[in-house]
Amino acid sequence: MKLIEGKPVAEAVYEECRSDLERLKAAGHLPGLAVILVGDDPASQAYVAAKDRKCKELGLHSLKIELPKDTTQEALLEEVRKQNADPAIHGILVQMPLPPHLDEREVILAISPEKDVDGLHPVNLGKLAMDDPTGFAPCTPLGCQRMLMENGGVEGKNVVILGRSLLVGKSLAFLLLQKGAAGNATVTVAHSRTKNLSEVTREADILVAAIGKPHFVTPEMVKDGAVVIDVGINRVEDPAAKKGYRLVGDVNFDAVAPKCSAITPVPGGVGVMTIAMLMANTIRSCAMKAGLAEVSE
Repeated sequence: MKLIEGKPVAEAVYEECRSDLERLKAAGHLPGLAVILVGDDPASQAYVAAKDRKCKELGLHSLKIELPKDTTQEALLEEVRKQNADPAIHGILVQMPLPPHLDEREVILAISPEKDVDGLHPVNLGKLAMDDPTGFAPCTPLGCQRMLMENGGVEGKNVVILGRSLLVGKSLAFLLLQKGAAGNATVTVAHSRTKNLSEVTREADILVAAIGKPHFVTPEMVKDGAVVIDVGINRVEDPAAKKGYRLVGDVNFDAVAPKCSAITPVPGGVGVMTIAMLMANTIRSCAMKAGLAEVSE
């Protein structure tokens, strides 16, 4: 059984980012990412801080905008419009979830599609569905795709994606269905209403778990020799842990791993890829704006 760890794959992405950054800077261009955080949710604060650190480490222009939790919808939209108009900013990310009084959909629609490096604007989702390479795909599915490419690819394989969220399941299905070296898979999207779910998942050469339920995937759901990608990050109580909880995936790792040819751990798997692909999308946005087609996509 091979452990597919995210760190070495992410580092390969960062090496490409550094190379692309050198070419962009030599041509007088500096990619910029604006991250907007509303409120004081600890998990969101940690994610935003990690994105800011990675931007600075790579040498991107980083703008961290922190707004109080009682920020109005109009004030948030005005901040988004401000970043849309700033030529130094090539990527805009509004950290989700937002406080409950704010309309996430309206905020996503307000982001310029050319700066939507999180890949959630309908224009970019439409481009993803149409195999249009000028759009941006969501970062977590991109990370999953990259990990699979580093582990033998997906062409001609049966892929079952467990979970139909826009953020992961649906978008990853489009990515793996695309024509080309990183796609050409046969994809099934399964979910909570799928009949005979275990029979469906056992057909998978590659099983992607993104259903948001800890330890949901058990050995009887996995074919011998399958590749398993665990996207889930769930907190479960653990009195023995320093923080009183530990992070587990959607897959019962200890029970499932012996059946797999390869599997991702949680933590240490897909999670680290999300920021890596965000950096790559931001650099690509700058490259497209500058008309530098030779920069990696």
